[in-house]
Amino acid sequence: MLPNQVVPAPTTQQPQPLGVGPYTTVTGHAVMLTPQPAMLIQNTVPGCPRDILSEVTDFDKGLEANKYSISTPSGQTVYWAAEESGCCDRNCCGRGRSFRMRVVDSQHGEVLLLDRPLRCSCCCCFCCLQELEVSSGGVLLGTVTQEFSVFYPSFSIRGPDGDVRLQITGPCWGCGCCSDIEFPVMSADGRRQVGNLTKRWNGIGRELANDSKTFSVSFPDFADPATRATLFGATILLSYVFFEKDNIQQPS
Repeated sequence: MLPNQVVPAPTTQQPQPLGVGPYTTVTGHAVMLTPQPAMLIQNTVPGCPRDILSEVTDFDKGLEANKYSISTPSGQTVYWAAEESGCCDRNCCGRGRSFRMRVVDSQHGEVLLLDRPLRCSCCCCFCCLQELEVSSGGVLLGTVTQEFSVFYPSFSIRGPDGDVRLQITGPCWGCGCCSDIEFPVMSADGRRQVGNLTKRWNGIGRELANDSKTFSVSFPDFADPATRATLFGATILLSYVFFEKDNIQQPS
């Protein structure tokens, strides 16, 4: 050791774990969904029974905000998501309502933020096309945009710079009764299928009751974490646009 050389003291303080505390912003998008070839997304039933809600309000279950659990193919729940929207939005704007949705981990750390503007639920109107932004820590990861189409649903997965990374197509309107409904994920040029979004059939009883909906998403092997996160956002958007019943209150 040289004379007068200062030796730094050993570090005794351990770094704090990420994601501690409510809605702590974490760099979760860097690892979200990356190890998994697919994920399951289930629309969970809110804790307050609908019959109690109907007794104390003039609104039906449209009053309730959506909540989702996100699981691995083996069934392990790893993330949760909750819609943030106003009561008036849910009961007057129906499935076209605007909302923000936070995706959190088991320590309540915010992993992703989904932001959807208000849009008319008429899907064939070219001036009311659907859109949803996916961000993490204030950084835009990607955008889901609906493309104008008369007979078949069409959406684009775009990067933060607006370039098309993937395309999503769907069945013609009204198809898929009593079976799974497939939305193929196509390459950017639309020439080959690289993944899939699926609305799973839960049985006639649960489908009629509209108690819960289950979706699965299989990711392209080459998709980076930001693209995977945006595909997750696309699944959420599809659940509103095509599989949520409008509970808009009509005047007496």
